[in-house]
Amino acid sequence: MQIVIVDSSRVVLQIIASLIEPRGHAVHPFTDSERALEFLAATPAVRVLITSLEVRPLCGLELCWAARLLAEERGPLHVIMMSSARNVRSLAEALDSGADDFIEKPPSAEELNARLRAAERLTTMQAELIRLAETDPLTGAYNRRAFFNRARSAAEQNCLPGGTSAILLDIDHFKRINDAYGHDVGDVAIKAVCGLIAGVGIAGRLGGEEFAVVLPACGLMEAAVRAERLRAASQALRIRGDHGVISLTCSFGVSTWIDGDSIEALIKRADIALYAAKTAGRNRVVSYQGDATLAVAS
Repeated sequence: MQIVIVDSSRVVLQIIASLIEPRGHAVHPFTDSERALEFLAATPAVRVLITSLEVRPLCGLELCWAARLLAEERGPLHVIMMSSARNVRSLAEALDSGADDFIEKPPSAEELNARLRAAERLTTMQAELIRLAETDPLTGAYNRRAFFNRARSAAEQNCLPGGTSAILLDIDHFKRINDAYGHDVGDVAIKAVCGLIAGVGIAGRLGGEEFAVVLPACGLMEAAVRAERLRAASQALRIRGDHGVISLTCSFGVSTWIDGDSIEALIKRADIALYAAKTAGRNRVVSYQGDATLAVAS
């Protein structure tokens, strides 16, 4: 595991590191609690924070509270508070500030490593529960709820006009694929299309055969270009069924961020453009460019 240790004494940091590094853990020591918090924010792979109560400029309780808030977005983080003064009040304050555990300083190697094994079990379980709660079971993409949460967070960081764009797509005549070839082949088709959008941006399955991609720091024209690449790639897909190889196409709607926007409104405009692509003949990209303006790209 990757572990951050915060203490005002470099000697204490060296002692604790020497107790856990032989067990294969990667240790990141800090004497400055604010720098430690910045590192935690930038390094989601860190699973354990061990901090003394007596640190600066943020005290241990403040660091614990800030790290706990941070963990809501970055993923599981097990916080162990450490103090040379073990008493009921210190323990209660640490737990109330979001600590998961409390240990005396300096800890013994046996006790510390046992607590780290417990932390590893808990964070692994938490990570798996988060994965199950956020992903679509068929495709592994973000489910609707997780997609909107991630997209909303990204849009808040790129909320200038044209700073974030969205692509909405679905598989043309998908019911015919299910009816003609069976739901198993339909599932293969859904997974194949989802594979095309994986890594393009923040991608999710909204339901059925409908998918969405949010592209931070991407304007409308570039988003339309990416949608066209996806359209061509989906048209080139070949799905094996019991009665031979089948092909499919997808339709795309594209929109971009405007003043006073929300992620829901952004997706709604992409949905309007997608509907226009469907009614115009399918297998094409349509960009939403104004209240009553739709531009057909292909």
